[in-house]
Amino acid sequence: MRYPEVLDPQRVGSYPALAKAGGGYVWDEVLEYRVWCHPERGAPDLASGDDYYYAFASYAEAEAFAAENPGSEEPLALILQREFLEEPQPGTYVHRREERITEWPVAFLKRPRRTERTISDFLAPDAPANRLAILRGEA
Repeated sequence: MRYPEVLDPQRVGSYPALAKAGGGYVWDEVLEYRVWCHPERGAPDLASGDDYYYAFASYAEAEAFAAENPGSEEPLALILQREFLEEPQPGTYVHRREERITEWPVAFLKRPRRTERTISDFLAPDAPANRLAILRGEA
């Protein structure tokens, strides 16, 4: 799979280290690709024993770095969600219209980028029984 380009290559590395983890079901933009490094797993100790990351403008760069550096995780995508779906209880979905930044496994980027209709179609009373098919671009 070819992964999306980042929104602004000039901003890569400038985003806060702390971000939400996963969730929201939909994505709007990829901000950067991150590779987290763990000294306890063999990465060089560059942060007094703490984990740290490198930011990349492309998945290919992040993947190559992770493969070549012991103690590195698989790349993650730092994404921007302008709107998203919250699931406070299993099967209960709430449409949130606020921006947030979150880290996702890159496999989640196989889902199509959110469109103006994605969330409304997902929440529609006549949505298919498997609503997740909408998010996967299958409905």
